[in-house]
Amino acid sequence: MTETHRHGPEPATPFWRSKGGIALIMLVVIGLFYVAREHYGHLSLALPYLILLLCPLMHLFGHNHGGHSHQSREDSTNTDNRGN
Repeated sequence: MTETHRHGPEPATPFWRSKGGIALIMLVVIGLFYVAREHYGHLSLALPYLILLLCPLMHLFGHNHGGHSHQSREDSTNTDNRGN
């Protein structure tokens, strides 16, 4: 058997897996934590409105994930009567 060896550059690692990428992600997460902590009072006042805003968004995007059945009522009654 012959083995083939590839001699060439190895695939580059993505930026987010490099040391600099991991450090940047950690700094962003820490920064977001402190910003959210300082502005929690403002965010808590808007929370009821954000929840109400989620309702129509969930309705719009829920149709793709089995939200409403478009099968007619007659089709469902025919499948129920097949066993009789």
